[in-house]
Amino acid sequence: MTPTLFTNARLIDPEAGTDAPGWLLIDKGVIAARGTEDAPQAETVIDCGGQCLAPGIVDIGVKVCEPGERHKESYRSAGLAAAAGGVTTMVTRPDTNPAIDTPEVLEFARRRANEAAPVTVLPMAALTKGRTGREMVEIGFLMDAGAVAFTDCDHVVRDTKVLSRALTYARSLGALVIGHPQDPGLSAGAAATSGKFASLRGLPAVSPMAERMGLDRDIALLEMTGARYHADQITTARALPALARAKKNGLDITAGTSIHHLTLNELDVSDYRTFFKLKPPLRSEDDRQAVIEALREGLIDIISSMHTPQDEESKRLPFEEAASGAVALETLLPAALRLYHAEALDLPTLWRAMSLNPAKRLGLASGRLGIGAPADLVLFDPGKPFILDRFALKSKSKNTPFDGARLQGKVMATYVAGTCVYEAD
Repeated sequence: MTPTLFTNARLIDPEAGTDAPGWLLIDKGVIAARGTEDAPQAETVIDCGGQCLAPGIVDIGVKVCEPGERHKESYRSAGLAAAAGGVTTMVTRPDTNPAIDTPEVLEFARRRANEAAPVTVLPMAALTKGRTGREMVEIGFLMDAGAVAFTDCDHVVRDTKVLSRALTYARSLGALVIGHPQDPGLSAGAAATSGKFASLRGLPAVSPMAERMGLDRDIALLEMTGARYHADQITTARALPALARAKKNGLDITAGTSIHHLTLNELDVSDYRTFFKLKPPLRSEDDRQAVIEALREGLIDIISSMHTPQDEESKRLPFEEAASGAVALETLLPAALRLYHAEALDLPTLWRAMSLNPAKRLGLASGRLGIGAPADLVLFDPGKPFILDRFALKSKSKNTPFDGARLQGKVMATYVAGTCVYEAD
């Protein structure tokens, strides 16, 4: 691999918090040098034309439907979608069929990912066997097999004793546990957030307090066990004070939110549009603004796509019966840039949440533009307008709420360890 020099770039550095012109030299898959003047010589020179060059996105919580539902999404299609979206590392969920709860199933997933995906794939494993919440998995063996975190996804562990034992065991091994803060009883069967809109539409709803109650329980168990914990999606203002107290008290807790809850609200459901049915459901505009403010302040650490492919048959149903979830690997970056164009968040803050913080939480060297960091990069034009056509997405499933939306920001090229894995036409 020959040294490659990126010139005339707008470098987005989330670690330094800077957005400034400069050049970047990569060699042997890592960042070798960077600066603003007197660029060195290199065999390959790429003129960025003033476009943004940033660390590749590290996306925690991607669902790839292998094994079990390959018709919805495969490692090949998800990897191509990730590369087209500027995602250089996918951290995949274990909510497959069967669940990834043994070293053997995990090894299958890793092998398939390495064969098929052009980006880095890091698998998570289930926290309990079959994600049933009754018996914890062999955390140590799964870590040895390559699991980077443990989660039952949206199957909340109801038995507090089982969860406390799992957290205690994870603490002894230094494993990261990812929780879905939601009271499972209150949220069962909900399709919307309680309030005037849900009442007018006649939709079964859940109170925002269900998220607060789920988070409060998990925080209490963290105080008891001292485990490493990440809340996958904080979407309501009610949950933020509890999160702030937990961090102030020194607990090893981080929190994320989804790009859909940052850029959409409950009114977007409109006339029962099922592509907007998510889990947890879309929240009020006040909640959305509160979550944006929490991101700006650093209370919420991570933005994820929460990529959840669903086929047409499971979405073309009455709203209450339709499956939850949306694909987002290719829409994560342009949707996030909505916040930049609205002057809600600047680019270094966005990339801190999409690249640096998730990499740090998982102990990865990526997510940075520092010398010696992996050359996982995304080159993008933040102002390029386009209308999204869901049928042009590389994902097998096309269930995006942004179909037909006017967006700004296109990925021009994506690099993994210095190798170009995607280049726009």
